[in-house]
Amino acid sequence: MPQRSPQRFPPDDKRVDDNPPADPSADAAADSHAALLALSQEDKRTLLHIARRTLETFLAQGKHLDLEVASPALRQVRAVFVTLWRRDSGELRGCRGESVARRPLAEAVAHMTIASALDDPRFLPISLPETPLLRIDINALTPLQPILPSEVEVGRHGLMVMRRPHAGLLLPDVAVRLGWDRVQLLDAVCEKAGLPRRAWREPETELYGFESEEWGEEE
Repeated sequence: MPQRSPQRFPPDDKRVDDNPPADPSADAAADSHAALLALSQEDKRTLLHIARRTLETFLAQGKHLDLEVASPALRQVRAVFVTLWRRDSGELRGCRGESVARRPLAEAVAHMTIASALDDPRFLPISLPETPLLRIDINALTPLQPILPSEVEVGRHGLMVMRRPHAGLLLPDVAVRLGWDRVQLLDAVCEKAGLPRRAWREPETELYGFESEEWGEEE
């Protein structure tokens, strides 16, 4: 698999956005007043279709899709991650996302699909002939909320840790897939941020939790 540099972290590590929020708690407080609209199965299929068409159209023509969606759930502003996997090996090929909602959901999926294909610094950019070999997964996130280490539940919570200038994020499924317990997850997200593994025990380290709804194309 094309790589730009050796991976220091597990290959199914998830990237946080390059510009984490200055004050995630402020974003969380603002977002918490608006209930998230539930995504139907049709909404999820539509988002996968948008991701697939975006990947193929942008790599072939360098053009963005003209997105028109009818579902209110797809027009809500929500943070997403898009992950690209090799169908044959199950290996990660690219993953990018945002920890804080900045765009309508359909637009965010399209934006992060392009970023995952072309702007994950761990890998070489994806080429058009490679697209049929890839499987797309989408994670739609709930707003970040401050969380205590004792409140973290493996399999339910993803985590973001911050201690300026460091920040790192792991989605909920990573700990389950790698068989981590709560302490291992907390250690790992600190390592992801470039902090000492037990930095979550220190009062100057900020810890945020979120939940995520994940779905993807068939194997």
